[in-house]
Amino acid sequence: MTGLLINRDELERFAAGSRLFATGAAESSYNLARDWAGSVLGPGVPLVAAEELEPGTLCVSISLVGSTTALGEQLPGGEEPARAVRALERRLGERAGAVVALNLAAENALVPLIAAAEIGVPLVDGDGTGRVFPLVEQTTYTLGGMSPVPLALAGASGELVVLETAAGRVEELLRPVVLSVGGWAVAACYPMAAGDLARVLVPGTVSLLLRAGVPGAPRSVAAPYGVRTLCVGRILAVEASTGHGADLALPSLPSSIVLQETEGLRRLVRLEAHNEIVLALADGAMVAMVPDLICMVSTADGMVVDVDKARPGVDVEVMVVKAAPVWHTDRGLALGGLHAFGIPL
Repeated sequence: MTGLLINRDELERFAAGSRLFATGAAESSYNLARDWAGSVLGPGVPLVAAEELEPGTLCVSISLVGSTTALGEQLPGGEEPARAVRALERRLGERAGAVVALNLAAENALVPLIAAAEIGVPLVDGDGTGRVFPLVEQTTYTLGGMSPVPLALAGASGELVVLETAAGRVEELLRPVVLSVGGWAVAACYPMAAGDLARVLVPGTVSLLLRAGVPGAPRSVAAPYGVRTLCVGRILAVEASTGHGADLALPSLPSSIVLQETEGLRRLVRLEAHNEIVLALADGAMVAMVPDLICMVSTADGMVVDVDKARPGVDVEVMVVKAAPVWHTDRGLALGGLHAFGIPL
């Protein structure tokens, strides 16, 4: 074991690190999740590498699903993560020995920590994306041949749903259920042995966020595979779209954000978004695209500017976070590249 306990002191660093490249985080729900984690941590949650667990140990991935805004509006009862894990355990007939994150962005970093504290197991140092994708299936776990089902879903009003279906239909069935229980829920999914988890996760990302959350640490610490500044500019226009991509299994319609570069070449930069920014063009030439993470960071306060909160007149730094190498394989590009977001090459 690493010997590190994530206690209340470590929590502040972890929470701060989790926001550095997080898109879609609502302030109220982030604060709620941070306070919720602080209330259940007790002496602390052990942080372990997957390789340090017995290979047969059952590991369960935990994630908030649905709207982070809804979490701030419909408050949790407090037992949702534990109820989701226990329901999955009953279905499998086996106790979980560790919890791992689906991704480590803002609330989704904190909910697995809450789950680990509530059921008394370690948190695995790693996650299933190395960044964030909008669909439950878009993970390195999937790329490694692991299935998200059976999946257990716990809602804030006591709802409990166990979902079993073909892996490719999870999002299709999950989204209406989440809407019906208030817009958010906690999912326990991707049950797998620690030996498999060690093979398929992006390792060490929890430790990175703990280091990145230290006051004064450079933002780049939270980007294990590298980060670059694409441009610094001012948002000129935000253009909503209708119809394009409507047949995709994604929970939002596309939009475009147009910026005027204020430094360097003074290019006109267009950011195409569908749940997240998926493509960047500078004077018409492609300069960045998924599976790398493209995000806008406010030059005023250093916070990530969510796509749905982008407004003309806001000054931003557009940063590109390199995705884990597995996302740049043929299978990774098929699952998380432009085609997955309805944009043909």
